[in-house]
Amino acid sequence: MNLVDRVKGILVEPRSEWVKIAAEPATVQSLYTSWIMILAAIGPIALLLSVQSVQIAIAQYVLSLIITFVLALIVDALAPSFGGAKDFVASLKLTAYSYTIAWLAGIFNLLGIFGGAVALIATSYAIYTFVLGARGLNKAAVAKACQFTPDAVPSATGPGLLPATPGPGATHPPP
Repeated sequence: MNLVDRVKGILVEPRSEWVKIAAEPATVQSLYTSWIMILAAIGPIALLLSVQSVQIAIAQYVLSLIITFVLALIVDALAPSFGGAKDFVASLKLTAYSYTIAWLAGIFNLLGIFGGAVALIATSYAIYTFVLGARGLNKAAVAKACQFTPDAVPSATGPGLLPATPGPGATHPPP
């Protein structure tokens, strides 16, 4: 499926999109090269344009790639505790595709600190899509999918938001 159609599906009809995602074959490499590396770059590019700091933009990009992988490891480890199946690729799909709205909201880094409010709203929707995806991808029981989310998501939400709001010196880098 092409990138634009997948983004639209996740944003507009996430329930039916998760069914399609679950049925598609994928590898860690294919998820990173065709989805994660592309969408995770949106925020850092916007940050680069607004703050003009290559170091901060690169750090945010690398951190996004690492956090996605670490969260997938956590999701994979926790899945059996909630009636789900241990499957790293499915856990990475869940993590990567549920992050979609948060990565798209990275464009609001152009607004500086005001973009942080948009990032919080996007994170809320990302959590919602995570709950929907956990049912299909990790085979978590419907009743347990809602319990699964608060255990898995906070481990990446906090660190994931850190680079989205540059510190005091980041908006005016030293000469």
